[in-house]
Amino acid sequence: MILSAERYFCPDMHHLFRSTLFLCLLIALLSSCTVNRDIMFKTPTDHVFDSFSDSASGQLLLQPNDVIQFRLFANDGFKMIDLVSEGGGRDAQFMNRNIFLYLIEFDGMVKLPLLGRVALSGKTVREAEIMLEERYTQFYNRPFVQVMVNNRRVVVFPGGGGDARIIPLENNNTTLLEALASAGGIAPRGNASHVKLFRHMPTGGRKVYEFDLSTIEGLKYADIVMQGDDVIYVQPNPELAREFLQDLTPIITLLTSVVLVIGIVRGFN
Repeated sequence: MILSAERYFCPDMHHLFRSTLFLCLLIALLSSCTVNRDIMFKTPTDHVFDSFSDSASGQLLLQPNDVIQFRLFANDGFKMIDLVSEGGGRDAQFMNRNIFLYLIEFDGMVKLPLLGRVALSGKTVREAEIMLEERYTQFYNRPFVQVMVNNRRVVVFPGGGGDARIIPLENNNTTLLEALASAGGIAPRGNASHVKLFRHMPTGGRKVYEFDLSTIEGLKYADIVMQGDDVIYVQPNPELAREFLQDLTPIITLLTSVVLVIGIVRGFN
């Protein structure tokens, strides 16, 4: 014969059981607030993202906090070619040891020899080289300038949670697709239809773009050239059931233990 809960438990034990059950359910409800807590940068469904212009520069732009490597030669770089053709020697070793780095400061200016402070922020590497060659004509005959950026990187969140990567921009035309590939591609949990790009603006702040890379139409966004300090965030898919069960398992274990203890106590009584 199956006994009802009222006949199996005494009134006090039955009240304790109901109170424990209510407490466990309350804890489970509160713990559900932690489900998908690893998802960042949530946006409402009616959020309007910035529109990406197809006419945007396809090259890396210099910006504040960039560290550039600067070289200057006269006579269209004849001395540099001469050192290479002669197999190096002391002059080549001296040149290789004396590579100087310069910081583009917060205001977009960089302090260079002879010229003083020069505005480079917002220019491509080639535009900066042409401008500096023109400025150095007052000191050198047909100057040849080389500019390289040393410290560019992109932060990529592939969408798996806890697997962010910092990708150095070794090339001046590293694309969105290349940055994702360097980070291992989109994670299994990542949603390719919601790829966000956060980009610094020269006037301050960031613009937020969203791209759909899940279809072939998204290929037009794959070749977007990355800029320094870009953040690529692939939105993870929610895993409500798994995370809720994961949070609920300790509660179920506690409830089972309480019921077992109550049954044992009742058995002794």
